[in-house]
Amino acid sequence: MSNIESGLLYTKEDEWIKVDGNEATVGVTDHAQDALSDIVYLELPDVGDSFAMGDDFGVVESVKAAADLYMPISGEVTAVNEDLIDAPELVNSDPYGEAWLIKITISNHAELDEMMDADAYTTYLNERD
Repeated sequence: MSNIESGLLYTKEDEWIKVDGNEATVGVTDHAQDALSDIVYLELPDVGDSFAMGDDFGVVESVKAAADLYMPISGEVTAVNEDLIDAPELVNSDPYGEAWLIKITISNHAELDEMMDADAYTTYLNERD
């Protein structure tokens, strides 16, 4: 089973979110990067772009497949991890650390109630796989 980080919230689309007040950091889970295999390309949004919960905000491509990235919560992009453009393989080696994708200002905190904690995400993965 893939590594699951406690203290984060998860979506059924395999994104994670770390909330700090009105700000949040978003990335892809270890499970997702493992399923995709070697990440070779990322397409990320621009700072200032706004998205609703569930909107696609980018693309991750690997040697095996391409997958859309889905916004876990409504918000405006405040930072993009530009390091990943030149080194997308960081997603494979450090999905919860150096390979964060974007930072956002949260528009609707109530949407956090739709996320899963680490235990619920683990159960979801076990039932899905």
